Amino acid sequence: MRFDIDIGKEVVAAGRRFSLAVRFTTEADRLALFGPSGAGKSLTLACIAGLVTPDRGRIAIDGDVWLDTAQRIDIPTRDRRVGFVFQDYALFPHRTVEQNVAAADDRGYPRRRSRERQGDIDALLALFALDELRASYPEQLSGGQRQRVALARALLAKPRLLLLDEPFAALDAALRQRLRAELVAVQQRFGVPMLLITHDPDDLAECAQQVVTLAGGRVAPSS
Repeated sequence: MRFDIDIGKEVVAAGRRFSLAVRFTTEADRLALFGPSGAGKSLTLACIAGLVTPDRGRIAIDGDVWLDTAQRIDIPTRDRRVGFVFQDYALFPHRTVEQNVAAADDRGYPRRRSRERQGDIDALLALFALDELRASYPEQLSGGQRQRVALARALLAKPRLLLLDEPFAALDAALRQRLRAELVAVQQRFGVPMLLITHDPDDLAECAQQVVTLAGGRVAPSS
């Protein structure tokens, strides 16, 4: 997948100003945005997803323009077909595993699901070893199981691009190592390009084909 990113955004919060000016082009299917906290990684990811609108710039994915402020183009998030896995996984605490996965679909309740959609849900639950946990709630799951639920939910919508915001940050070292390998296997199995943000060099070694390093809201020169 080809990423053409050239965006700028000014953010003012608590009397402090942050200036994002990120520009890069890559054709990697597993791309990582790397850098310390406060470098602008999450803001860049949110702009690509359409959750935040840049002040200026252009975002094109495989030649399809998602944003071009000069041309007044801004494709809504739902039409960008991105699957988003948040750092805390953003699961609904009062919904079961099955209901959380189904939440990727506007018809997320059993009485509204087609047979085909239910088949997709069942297949993802089986793939991620969640079938026996389908009636469990997030508080009853381990960190790795919660991540699998979040991934299954993101993939149910058949996204064009998978975006992951520090997906291993809350996990212990042994679990992080195992889930890195699982994430790469999932990406290859589904053929969905992914953009991962992280501040952990080990994530880069295991998950990334190419790395864009951010520092102070800018792309740092390659070493």
